[in-house]
Amino acid sequence: MITVVAALIEQDGRLLVCQRRRKDSFGLKWEFPGGKVKPGETEAEALARELAEELGVRATIGRELYRTRYRYAEQVAELELVFYSAAFDGQVPRNLAFERIQWAEPAALPQLDFLPADRELVFRVASGALRMA
Repeated sequence: MITVVAALIEQDGRLLVCQRRRKDSFGLKWEFPGGKVKPGETEAEALARELAEELGVRATIGRELYRTRYRYAEQVAELELVFYSAAFDGQVPRNLAFERIQWAEPAALPQLDFLPADRELVFRVASGALRMA
């Protein structure tokens, strides 16, 4: 199993979402920033590292918000996806790894073409069933 961590970063009632680069696997799909946990890292350490690499920010990792498992037909290993709240007070995220990044209203998330593994969470957030606070 591969553990993947991702951040739900809220600002002014909107969430930061990222679109994968056109030439990446699952090109142009939307996701929340984050990535794979490396051996020897905690989930929080991995997420802080990924946010620094992808957005150029020093993040404070908050509580776990949601955990699920997903298996893509194209991959042998099942993914365990763990979503955390995160913040980077006063810092402006820079797009270092994506086609584009944007702040989106929670209710508008289902209109974006998210990765299949993220869709259940997207609908929970959009419906208000999962809250950040």
